[in-house]
Amino acid sequence: MKKRKIPHTYVIVFFIIVISAFLTWVVPGGEFQREVKVVNGVEREIIVNNSFQYTENNPQSWEIFSALFNGFVNTSNIIVFILMIGGAFWIMNDSKAIDVGIYSFLRFTKKLEKLKFFKILGVDNIIITLIMLMFSVFGAIFGMSEETIAFVIIFVPLAISMGYDSIVGVSMCFVAAGLGFAGALLNPFTIGIAQGLADLQLFSGIEYRLFMWCIINIVGIIYILRYANKVKRYPKSSLVYEDDEYWRKRGNAHVESINYYTPKMAWMVYFFILAVLIVYSILMPASELSVGNTSGVIPIIPMLTVFYAITGFFSLLKSVHFYVLNILLFTILFLIVGVMGYDWYVMEIATIFLAMGVFAGIAMSNSANKIVNLFLTGAKDIMSAAVIVGLAGGIIVVLEDGNIIDTVLYYISKSMADFGDIASVSMMYIFQAILNIIIPSGSGKAALTMPMMSQFSDLIGVSRQATVVAFQLGDGFTNMITPTSGVLIGVLGVARIPFEKWIKWITPFMIILLILGLILLIPTVTIDLNGF
Repeated sequence: MKKRKIPHTYVIVFFIIVISAFLTWVVPGGEFQREVKVVNGVEREIIVNNSFQYTENNPQSWEIFSALFNGFVNTSNIIVFILMIGGAFWIMNDSKAIDVGIYSFLRFTKKLEKLKFFKILGVDNIIITLIMLMFSVFGAIFGMSEETIAFVIIFVPLAISMGYDSIVGVSMCFVAAGLGFAGALLNPFTIGIAQGLADLQLFSGIEYRLFMWCIINIVGIIYILRYANKVKRYPKSSLVYEDDEYWRKRGNAHVESINYYTPKMAWMVYFFILAVLIVYSILMPASELSVGNTSGVIPIIPMLTVFYAITGFFSLLKSVHFYVLNILLFTILFLIVGVMGYDWYVMEIATIFLAMGVFAGIAMSNSANKIVNLFLTGAKDIMSAAVIVGLAGGIIVVLEDGNIIDTVLYYISKSMADFGDIASVSMMYIFQAILNIIIPSGSGKAALTMPMMSQFSDLIGVSRQATVVAFQLGDGFTNMITPTSGVLIGVLGVARIPFEKWIKWITPFMIILLILGLILLIPTVTIDLNGF
């Protein structure tokens, strides 16, 4: 019997665009009136309550092809981000620095396995857990999302080298950040906006959200560890075993034969970066870093400058490969500072990673032409990931141009009118989860739904805080499965995981998380919680 061939990811996304176009023929057009409201010092366009009205239908047909063009335009920032990240990391990969780092890391873990404590728990289990907790904290505190695309290039090769698969590598950063995003302790892009629109004290109710974050991470990390151990025992049980051949070929089998040296250009790069950091330390002696609604002024740039001076010097004494890794480390540290203190987004993050790649190339004494050619090779290698992001953007374009997003919003909210407390908050949760397929932006969805949902919760006697929790959980989990998410599609493209295989793997996990979300919602309407 001939094996049924699974459609290409591009085919699947285009098929979803066609379905979206079909819906514009059968779902009536409609729109809410909108108004501008200042939320936490930022202007947001929100829905005016009870303002829905039907409009003339705008069915989409041949527009599905123009939607592809507009999808690329609307997601151009993420597309350029992916191309720049791919090019920068290809320059770094050519230096073999990441391979050297992974090899050194694995040698270190082998030594730890000799210790009884680590042997009982499993060194790999501890490593995966700690990495996932770190990214979950990033997701919970400052809403790390797009940034995970860059880390996929680091953690997928690490996972492969540890005997796992690319799904484990993606889980270590992207899934972990998603778990934190759902817990959303102090995420200004979801909780901050949602509570502001619901007229609640900013980040109130954090005690119960901290409890939820802990439970979500315990369940999530246990699930990933069980899967990882299964793959390590039976590598071919992985859905992406054949797809991971690309990463296995790029493995670190020849690291032991690498010539360790430090060229003069590496020292010149070290002193140049140090001089730049000293200048910025003088110009910006203190930075205000914000975590939720708490902020503090810290001399973080001078501190990192001193740290760089020390670690850079000793890494150069060892080898240029370790110095390139040092550049990567400080790229990540400054990324965190930029996001928490200077409102960095994809442009700034792409810029700092591009600088990382250029400096890594110069430190390896590569010529300008070689650096450019390596960048182009990397961008070409990752092009498919960038293209799929643009294609997925076409889905949103068709739904928006068809004028049916507001109609869907209206129908679902109307259907929740006659339920009890638990059923109502559960329906809000399901509503937000479904809506995430149409509107993957957390901040955008908060601006659209929270004014209406908070008023609705008053009418049925449900706490506005419970409505916010329903929003954060409904928004958080489905970010890991919705085909309209540019971040998810970008992550899978970079990791070279086919979308259909990801769906097959994550669906059982998603069912567990969605049920867990429903259970965590019950205390918000049955128990007198602080802030609710």
